[in-house]
Amino acid sequence: MGELRPSGTKPTATVTRSPEIIGFKSRETGAPVEWRIEDGLVPYERALAEMAARVAAIQSGEARERVWLIEHPPVYTAGTSAKDADLLDPRFPVVRAGRGGQFTYHGPGQRIVYLMLDLTRRRRDARAFVCALESWLIAALGDLGVEGFTREARVGVWVARPEKPKGAAGEPAEDKIAALGLRLSRWVSSHGVALNVAPDLTHFSGITPCGIRESHLGVTSLKALGAPSDMRLVDAALRRRFEEIFGETTDA
Repeated sequence: MGELRPSGTKPTATVTRSPEIIGFKSRETGAPVEWRIEDGLVPYERALAEMAARVAAIQSGEARERVWLIEHPPVYTAGTSAKDADLLDPRFPVVRAGRGGQFTYHGPGQRIVYLMLDLTRRRRDARAFVCALESWLIAALGDLGVEGFTREARVGVWVARPEKPKGAAGEPAEDKIAALGLRLSRWVSSHGVALNVAPDLTHFSGITPCGIRESHLGVTSLKALGAPSDMRLVDAALRRRFEEIFGETTDA
């Protein structure tokens, strides 16, 4: 996934961002967010259709906000900034998505979290929303024994890989472990985040994932790092840390 990020000053690749933990709890009391965990693999096109329907229902006041945790069959998705040259080997279906960002891979072992949240009830600030999501992911990773961080010049959440070769100019090796790709429609979000728990990392080789071309940058997973990769443990950490920032949830 890519990322919804408002424009601003040009960043530098060597600066680490420490996301400010910003509360994004709803101002409406007694309205917990639905937390839905889907069993099995959900086709990407079905997820798009269900997200669109839910967003419309939230906008009209007919449905609660929802967090939807799923896994997809192998698929390459292209965001609005995707370049055809970054599709290296279309071994899996390719779907054009309405989210921000470039090409990415989704597949079994990757926890996809689709976020259908109404920022009008929370805070109409796209930049702060992205920062809150990054803080959420970093906190959940910390519970799993992984130190994640962000970089100004890149999207997503990264981890240090000191055992890997440095870049041509001596840059430290780093791997992406979580990606963000969002869309806002009348201040209701859709799409969301992708956390690599235990996917087949070779499947990323069919694309230039999120436009990552530098030799010292790659993609990793909790399993590859030797961290807990039981999806139930991951989901528990995600929910616990989500509620700290975004508020109460209820099973759907």
